[in-house]
Amino acid sequence: MTSDTGAPVVVGVDGSEIALHAVRAAALEAGYRRRPLRVVHAFIWPLMGVPLGPAPGAPADGGLRNQAEQYVAEAVAEVTKIAAEVPVTGAVVDGAAAAVLLAEADAAALLVLGNRGLGGFAGLLLGSVAVQVSARAESPVLVVRGEPRADGPVVVGVDGSPVSQQAVGFAFDEAARRGTELVAVHAWLYPAPAGPGDILPLVYDLDAFRETEDRTLAESVAGWSERYPQVPVRRLLVRGSPARALVEQSRAAQLVVVGARGRGPLSGLLLGSVSHAVLHHASAPVAVVRTPRTVEGS
Repeated sequence: MTSDTGAPVVVGVDGSEIALHAVRAAALEAGYRRRPLRVVHAFIWPLMGVPLGPAPGAPADGGLRNQAEQYVAEAVAEVTKIAAEVPVTGAVVDGAAAAVLLAEADAAALLVLGNRGLGGFAGLLLGSVAVQVSARAESPVLVVRGEPRADGPVVVGVDGSPVSQQAVGFAFDEAARRGTELVAVHAWLYPAPAGPGDILPLVYDLDAFRETEDRTLAESVAGWSERYPQVPVRRLLVRGSPARALVEQSRAAQLVVVGARGRGPLSGLLLGSVSHAVLHHASAPVAVVRTPRTVEGS
């Protein structure tokens, strides 16, 4: 886990109230990590060939470019209100939202997004930009959902896969920063293939399989518990849908952490079916964690 001040926390803004919720969450995350915060607005209009400045006879502070800069200035001002100790900068970057944010993620410690914004359909559970970026970003992505909570545990989904291990480590780090309990959730229905071509038995011992899954859960958190002895851990073994179990636990959580993809039959997808469902339905902010990579200050 990273703790230096080099790589920033990055938050995307678009002038919506949901984006301001994301800014507030990003300010807290930057404070937890003792990292700078970078506020970014993706400015797509130059790609569309439309006039960017004020219309003839309009006020000098009008036009699309000035509006974009105002979005960023408002977000920066919001940060200074709630986390004055966090160094904050803002930028208007030309390009489409997903492309700009994915480029920003390359050098970020964490990328923070609202669950939807001005560019999407308000009735959707999750905006298209948040889905695209969560699926492909190199950094962990925090999608801000629901009402923020100062209490409650950090919840993490566990399935024994390498990506799941990164999610567990991220979750322990978050729980330690927040001074709260970690709830490790492992849900199962029936034996899952460990890899391509794996042949599953037609008949299996349910009790023996339950013991195997319990051992997977215990082993997944054991090493991290040694590294973070101050974090209380509650292991939750559930027979049922992993997505449903995590969504249920999200109702009392201050954060839910999932791997970008897991060990199931769709593990080759950029965003796994469980993480996709949790992003759409969780009642708490959701962090999507990918395989580790090195960033400045890591």
